[in-house]
Amino acid sequence: MIIRRSLLAALTALTFVSGACKPRPAVPEITVSELKARMNRKEKFVLLDVREPREYAKARIEGSTLIPLGFLESRLGELDKGAKLVVHCKVGGRSASAVKLLREKGYDAVSLAGGIDAWSAEIDPSVPRY
Repeated sequence: MIIRRSLLAALTALTFVSGACKPRPAVPEITVSELKARMNRKEKFVLLDVREPREYAKARIEGSTLIPLGFLESRLGELDKGAKLVVHCKVGGRSASAVKLLREKGYDAVSLAGGIDAWSAEIDPSVPRY
């Protein structure tokens, strides 16, 4: 009986996890190295951070603009439709959702692969990881 319950619990957990890990539709991405190169070349783009304010307070990439994902659609008017957008979050999930929305609305947007976590690990270790 105990084994049966444990097996049932394990199968339920596996079903939940596998459902949560379904692949997302691919969105255009750039690497943190590519972002750094764009910054070094002083290219014109908007670095859009779609994390929550408490995350932004912990760690941020200099020059980024914060619009949390949950408010993005209602705040699209704050973004220049002619600007190139590089969107980031912590590791890439929210930024992929944001890029999908932005591209559907006619914006030129790409996601930062690995998000601020990759930026901290590969480019600027002074940005705290959390």
